[in-house]
Amino acid sequence: MKGQLSPTLASATGYLPGGIGWYGKELFVPRDKEKEKVYLYFEGVYNRSEVFVNGHSLGVRPNGYISFMYEGTPYIKFGEENLIQVRVDHSQSADSRWYTGSGIYRNVWLVYANPVHIAQWGVYAWPEVKGNNGTLHIEVGIENGSASQVGITIINELFDNRGNKIADNIRKLTLNSGETNQVKTKLHVNKPQLWSIDSPTLYTLNTRVLMEGKEIDNSSTKTGFRTYTFDPDQGFALNGKPMKVKGVCIHHDAGVLGAAVPREVWKRCLLTLKEIGCNAIRTSHNPQAPDLYNLHDELGFLVMNEAFDEWEFHKRKWLEG
Repeated sequence: MKGQLSPTLASATGYLPGGIGWYGKELFVPRDKEKEKVYLYFEGVYNRSEVFVNGHSLGVRPNGYISFMYEGTPYIKFGEENLIQVRVDHSQSADSRWYTGSGIYRNVWLVYANPVHIAQWGVYAWPEVKGNNGTLHIEVGIENGSASQVGITIINELFDNRGNKIADNIRKLTLNSGETNQVKTKLHVNKPQLWSIDSPTLYTLNTRVLMEGKEIDNSSTKTGFRTYTFDPDQGFALNGKPMKVKGVCIHHDAGVLGAAVPREVWKRCLLTLKEIGCNAIRTSHNPQAPDLYNLHDELGFLVMNEAFDEWEFHKRKWLEG
């Protein structure tokens, strides 16, 4: 799609006209996947997207920054080619002060899952540190999409940054057909290595789901241990040490490279920022790509994570220039 640049058009599309775009892909789904659930997971589509499988609409997502997932199982033809289509409507393009890009600009994933599986974003882990003791609080959401009641075993294992298992836990759970439930548990670590700006130590939480002794699902989550406080006199402290937050604002695009940004580009950008003394990132002004958050953790950046920059008024007011 081509258009004529004009100062009368909006900055959100780089002063080019907006419009409606279609994506299409033929996808073969093997016959041996017939007993599994089939999902399509989009990290971000700008904006007003609608997803179709073999002509059937799976759903509409107005927001261009929120990741989302649809189940396509009822419409999948197993053992055949399947037509996946995405309609993107950015015709109302004067919707932001900065360049948004248009269309599918983040990763898209095809997900196969056992009918009994970890829910979307179903593993949540948060650390607590008291003295020399660390506790990792864990919540695991499980969905039973099968036609019968099931009994499962959930195993959580924590590994340090050298790959050594340092803690584990086993829980049992019974789920009725169609039920979603949650298991809460804790893992204890003696003298955990603390995550910091200069030493961003991460642990890996592996969550496995077993049914009748067979693993049916698993998830890997990066996590870490740290404390932080805000004090009116001392300011911000990380792991008990007062420090200055020296941050920058980063939009989801990479300048002239556009809005579809490879991980390697973000890594180079963050390493350059770190060299000049930056230690914090504000995600201006919306949820950003998972790659960027992972790099923040890995490279040692504090994050101020924004959901919106407009809370009371609509964004469609930059009608020109």
